[in-house]
Amino acid sequence: MASWWRKTIQTAEDLAGFASGSFNLLSRCARPQKQGTLHFAELHDSVEIITDHYGVPHIYARNEDDLFFAQGFIHAQERLWQMELNRRIGAGRLSEIVGPVALEVDRFSRRLGMHRSALEGVQQLPEQMKQILTAYVLGVNTYIKHHQRQLPAEFAILRFRPDPWRLADCLQWGKMIGWNLSGNWETELTRARLVASIGVERAAKLEAGYDPAHPLIIPPGVAYQGINPGLLDQYERIKELTGFGMMGGSNNWVVDGTMTTTGLPILCNDPHLGQAAPSIWFECHLNMGDLDVVGASFPGSPGVVIGHNRHIAWGVTNAVSDVQDLYIEKFNPDNPNQYEYQGQWENAKVYREYIKIKGEEPVVEDVRVTRHGPIITKMPPLENMGEEKGELPLALRWTGLEQCNIAWAVQKINRATNWDEFREGLRDWDVPPQNFVYADRQGNIGYVMAGSIPIRPQQQQALLPSPGWTGEYEWQGYIPFDELPQTFNPEQHFIATANNRVIDDNYPYYISNEWLNGYRAQRIRDLLTSSGKLTPADMARIQADQYSLPAEEFVPYILSIEPRTPHERAAQDILRTWDHVLSPESIGAAIYTTFLRKLTRLVLDALVGEDQELINSYLGVGATIMATLNGYASRERPLLIRLLKEHDDDWFAENPMRNGPHSWSEALRAAFEAALGELRDKRGENLLNWQYGSIHRMTYNHALGSVKALEKIFNRGPYAVGGDIDTVNMGTVSPAEPETVITVPSYRQIVDLADLSHSLSGHAPGQSGHANSEHYDDFIQMWLDVRHHPMLFERKHIETLTEGTLILHPPHP
Repeated sequence: MASWWRKTIQTAEDLAGFASGSFNLLSRCARPQKQGTLHFAELHDSVEIITDHYGVPHIYARNEDDLFFAQGFIHAQERLWQMELNRRIGAGRLSEIVGPVALEVDRFSRRLGMHRSALEGVQQLPEQMKQILTAYVLGVNTYIKHHQRQLPAEFAILRFRPDPWRLADCLQWGKMIGWNLSGNWETELTRARLVASIGVERAAKLEAGYDPAHPLIIPPGVAYQGINPGLLDQYERIKELTGFGMMGGSNNWVVDGTMTTTGLPILCNDPHLGQAAPSIWFECHLNMGDLDVVGASFPGSPGVVIGHNRHIAWGVTNAVSDVQDLYIEKFNPDNPNQYEYQGQWENAKVYREYIKIKGEEPVVEDVRVTRHGPIITKMPPLENMGEEKGELPLALRWTGLEQCNIAWAVQKINRATNWDEFREGLRDWDVPPQNFVYADRQGNIGYVMAGSIPIRPQQQQALLPSPGWTGEYEWQGYIPFDELPQTFNPEQHFIATANNRVIDDNYPYYISNEWLNGYRAQRIRDLLTSSGKLTPADMARIQADQYSLPAEEFVPYILSIEPRTPHERAAQDILRTWDHVLSPESIGAAIYTTFLRKLTRLVLDALVGEDQELINSYLGVGATIMATLNGYASRERPLLIRLLKEHDDDWFAENPMRNGPHSWSEALRAAFEAALGELRDKRGENLLNWQYGSIHRMTYNHALGSVKALEKIFNRGPYAVGGDIDTVNMGTVSPAEPETVITVPSYRQIVDLADLSHSLSGHAPGQSGHANSEHYDDFIQMWLDVRHHPMLFERKHIETLTEGTLILHPPHP
């Protein structure tokens, strides 16, 4: 968790005097109601909510309004604090509840303006979607109204009550997800800083391109010729910004019936996002008339995002598309409301954002919005323009500020019964662009990249911030849906995506230059095609796989080093027999990953120097207050392997490090010695104590868990975990905190189209957001073991594993 948030929440004890009475407060706070009868005037008819043994609600309604009312009610009952925190982050309203320490985060959020965009988006909703959101919001607010004296513990600790939920809050959550899965603006800044620091030629050497040996998603079998893209002109000055983005990864794959024991498809998905308490996902089942869908939902928004209905199944991964551009603007020195465009002054829109701060006077943030979007760097207030100098004005153009209609797309997907209806629903999916895999009970499989992706002039690759005043870098619409990458029933009989490159150089549009490397995609493909007919159990083993393809390349170089000490010889003996699996118990995994980290730093130091902040950014560390990773994450591995194979010592010829290596053999030796020295310092002289899980751990952190008195109540862990950013069962760390795992599979799903009752799912830590609920952390051990729970769908199976039945009735007649 970011240090600013730790500082923020440290005030919570003082706010509530909560050190000794924590458990008593929890016992007095709301517990989710799973049994009994409730009457609400807002209902048209009765709704039955059966909660199964795993804490998953199955909602049976007779009409659409009541169905989504009930989903809103249940989301609020289980996750109201999470929903409140998320909307405050997106709207820049944290300072209201925690004080001035969150002010800079709020100021950035106000400049970005997702809250303004969400309000505008409500007016553009189709009437049916507006009705669905109205019913959902009514359910959330009904829960809030009837539980003012029994709110979740977090509200009591911070001493505030939630405002009513609004339609715009649902849309803002969609934009938050879109922001979390974007991030090109940050890589543009990193490139600009590299160019400014080491020049165009040296910065270009760090652009690895995409390994031609790694697979494309489509078209199958087409080889991609790797590129080393050039850079645009260097820019005068780029400063670090603040924000809260995170590039998410994921795996999904689908095989048709020719590859399964049942003769029908199996579809799998495991989106990779940061783990926290509570989980970002909430599993639920919605049943009403022609709608019968089960899977993972987002608290704060209606519908099921990933899952299956009676006819089809689907899963998603991040398409890693370039949907953000930064523009450097020139403002009129005589008029702070005007900026230059093609030789003329244009008027910027100006918003005065009043930020309330707990215990202090409000702060005004003047936001300027140009034709390209909001200025997201700090600028002086209007009344001080000309007296003080602000940062370089950078405007952000992002598709999520111009549209975000995924809630409507989700509704269409949930009701789709075939490929054509599924594709038609995805026409409305805009932000963030995603890789969708599809299967149906007729045996078909398919893939669609869905989302709004800008068309840029002459297929420009937006690698750096562009001048906003020339008019040469304007978007020219979006890639038409029918021309986005798609495939249906491919000849290879399977489709796998893992944030890898989708298309080859013949594709007529620019999508991105920042695909993640293809190791996960290659490993999935290898496992799908290396055995006989596949079963759901085989798919679970693939989801659990922690084999490292890069380790195959790197370990021989470690073994080539002439050992000088018994420790070095013993470490090489372990690696010589290591199976390249990054399991928590593996000693070889600890040696390999520590060596790789040391070698990477030495190689980058030789080109960049000792600017560790810049190197961290290049390695994927989010440069912003609330960020964890950026779009550079994982992309240095193929580059490092290529450089090792070339073995050109000229890389170190202009080594800016005073005492750094001057050849590859020196770098390998130095990295090996440094790795073993670090492991000895941390784990002692005995190599048998060097298990990977002892230096690779994950905690389910709650937003209030940084308060010492609350840590044991809200946090869970740490747990020893395996994997890394390149394994199917991912366990990604931040290069700045290499022992802390931050990104893992956040939800797992295996859908058997031959028998939907055999489908499986799971996430962690649990379904509930209440620390006093048995479902707050009951999924953790299953998740660690990569065990799934049944994805209950048929009522007869649900009733055999019922935890409780809650009936919602309209008022008595």
